[in-house]
Amino acid sequence: MPLPGITAARIEELLPVRDPGVPTYRWLADGLRLLIADGRIPLGHSLPAERRLSEALHLSRTTVTRAYAVLTESGFLSARQGSAHLANLPLDQHRRGVGGALLPGADSDPDALDLTCAASRAPAGTIEAYTAALAALPGYLTGTGYATAGLPELRELIAARYGQRGLPTSADQIVVVNGGLAGVNLAARALIRAGDRVLVESPSYPNSLQAVRRSGGRLVPLPVEASGWDLELAESTIAASKPTVAVLIPDFHNPTGNLLSDEHRSRLAAALRRAGTVPIVDETMLEVRLDDAGHPLPFAAHLSRTVLVGSASKSHWGGLRIGWLRVPPGLRTRLAQLRLTEDLGAPLIEQLATIELLRQRFTLHPERRAELIAARQTMAELLPTAVPGARWVLPSGGLSLWVELPESAATALARAAARDGLLLSPGSQFAAAGGLERFVRLPYKDPAPVVAEAMSRLGEAWRRRHEHADPGVRSQPRPVVA
Repeated sequence: MPLPGITAARIEELLPVRDPGVPTYRWLADGLRLLIADGRIPLGHSLPAERRLSEALHLSRTTVTRAYAVLTESGFLSARQGSAHLANLPLDQHRRGVGGALLPGADSDPDALDLTCAASRAPAGTIEAYTAALAALPGYLTGTGYATAGLPELRELIAARYGQRGLPTSADQIVVVNGGLAGVNLAARALIRAGDRVLVESPSYPNSLQAVRRSGGRLVPLPVEASGWDLELAESTIAASKPTVAVLIPDFHNPTGNLLSDEHRSRLAAALRRAGTVPIVDETMLEVRLDDAGHPLPFAAHLSRTVLVGSASKSHWGGLRIGWLRVPPGLRTRLAQLRLTEDLGAPLIEQLATIELLRQRFTLHPERRAELIAARQTMAELLPTAVPGARWVLPSGGLSLWVELPESAATALARAAARDGLLLSPGSQFAAAGGLERFVRLPYKDPAPVVAEAMSRLGEAWRRRHEHADPGVRSQPRPVVA
């Protein structure tokens, strides 16, 4: 299999402006190191041959050779398969990305603000939905209570919603599961065998990455930046690696908030079709649409073998553990067989409550949408004061900002913030294979006044980010739940 690689022309576009006060080889080494650490050059991708890069950058070959040597010595390049230079990370950064950051425990602090979870409170009408579900429950008590694929009425509602979005769907294509993550897990178990290459975005939702790892898949990272997906790199990576499965979040990507356009969906789908890849597409953020612009077609409209994963947890409530899969007709039997070793279906009371909520709307409650828009605006206004020099792209949907810090200090910032009663998720927790230490995810899921207080604490933590942790404070991992 040929090695996936990045072109010299693409590196020229990504490198920062040359600093005349720094030796050229050092400028090049520092620039490439940052691109690798930030995931813009995916791990395992080959860098251009020294001659080609020197020609593209109008540098001497000696300069490029020296820069490559610096990166190899520091662990950011490895030499394999002849003279190829492959993007790599030092061992400590690999561990940080895969294992998650160790953060001071603050769970016992009742005043702590938790920004590690991008999920919101229940909207108006939730109690009424559960009340109606309880009223409907007696009609099911004479049966066994098992509905392995989901209640027919719920599957019909979900299928109709796909039809409204331009994707004709039958209820037989819907499998109801215990939340979106359960859907990703089930699809991964059905489609991935040990050793299979699996295309994943980096950054991505950490628990989906773990689902791929547990299924035995070998991760092939594809960088997603604040500006979106690099389609040329995606096409070359897919062509070179020919992944069995791709796990994608094209709808308000978690954590960047990006939305993949119809044109780019079609192009990405074509590359996956040529490679024989089956996409598992996470749509759990789909209905968290904050701006009024139109929405692209579902990814399955571009590639019919796509498995779509939906959920009510983001648009309605995280405590409502109901998700679903829309599957190609030939896959449903395989999923049903696997499900028998995992669970026998979602709880009826939860399904009945979801039916009541989805009858009213699949989208955000208008009041909740207005709250999120106000919170997003508050965060965007206060963030430049809290972290001068931070950069981000305001998303049109989703629940968080993906913030690029002025320096690689996300874990240090998270530690300092925890001492100020603010819990953060550093970018390394979202990395497919380590790195992303210049990024942090900041959910705006709380009311605007709470977001304002969080930004105040963030500013204090940023000023103290390089202070040592208190020796008496116990450290513990802070997993990303949502």
